[in-house]
Amino acid sequence: MSEPLPIREDLAGRRPYGAPQLDVAVRLNTNENPYPPSAALAADITAAVSQVATGLNRYPDRNALGLRAALAHYLGHGLSAAQTWAANGSNEVIQQLLLAFGGPDRSALGFEPSYSMHPLIAQTTSTRWLAAQRTSDFGIDAAEAVATITRQRPDMVFVTSPNNPTGTALPLATIETICGAAPGMVVVDEAYAEFSRDPDATALTLLPRFPRLVVVRTMSKAFAMAGARLGYLAADPSVVEALLLVRLPYHLSAMTQAVALAALRHTGELLDSVAVISDTRDETVAWLRAAGLRAADSDTNFVLFGVFGDSHAVWQALLDRGVLVRETGPDGWLRVSIGTEAEMAAFRDALTGVLATQPATGSAAASG
Repeated sequence: MSEPLPIREDLAGRRPYGAPQLDVAVRLNTNENPYPPSAALAADITAAVSQVATGLNRYPDRNALGLRAALAHYLGHGLSAAQTWAANGSNEVIQQLLLAFGGPDRSALGFEPSYSMHPLIAQTTSTRWLAAQRTSDFGIDAAEAVATITRQRPDMVFVTSPNNPTGTALPLATIETICGAAPGMVVVDEAYAEFSRDPDATALTLLPRFPRLVVVRTMSKAFAMAGARLGYLAADPSVVEALLLVRLPYHLSAMTQAVALAALRHTGELLDSVAVISDTRDETVAWLRAAGLRAADSDTNFVLFGVFGDSHAVWQALLDRGVLVRETGPDGWLRVSIGTEAEMAAFRDALTGVLATQPATGSAAASG
């Protein structure tokens, strides 16, 4: 037997992050957009990649200036290319932020339950993670947040809105209060912003007032580009300049940049699917509550529902019926991504069958 590898002590015994990738009829566990690129978009992507392919012997634009300008135009709010940055998924964006502003002898604070990758990436960058708790309806109490920030003095504060895995969005005033209290960087993860019922309530509006604020977005959800791996941020130009110190050379391939630019040329078409998904989400929340379950208010493309005495048994029973949802979030709850009309019908049929033998323990409520 070989000697054990000299892995870092804080990583020893840990398991890698990842949702189950199982071959089942209905997969509703990873918050993907269920509608694939149209024929027109696929053709545009094909042409763009074909054009790039003839120059793959050369390195890509390492600063992705064309893409960043297009992202700034999409976001609006008077942003320029100098205020945007892009990487391989929002997770790499978050990693770069933690490399630049976190690290040994520094701390990051988050409000849980929330996106589980935030503390994991913090750990891999040797940043101490501080966990504060959300309220019973999965919001954040602004006064409690200020008290915690004042007491802990974190170097970074992470706020996810709309939140994963609960789906809840925060009032913009709460984010503004946190920005005013934080001594360091504030990272607002808006991966699901396009699905919000109030799209104007985005932290992008706060950027002119808070130079240490960063707003992180992704093309994986609303843009149905999960396979392209493109995340991005908006921030003060000084933040982008800091990230240049930690990014790997030529980190964003020419292929990725071409695909993202093609998708941005089809923004209107892609955002049409967001409206369909949002309507289906609201219908799903209403159906779950009518079925006697609790369903958290959602501003995303998924719904957190429960409460079950044995949520794993419910998850397994759904899987046995060919429907895969996600085991994540608070005890007793499950999360279902919004799929196509046929997929959601299969989910409702499967859950109806499960509830006949494994009823929920919590009563229906208007919110989480």
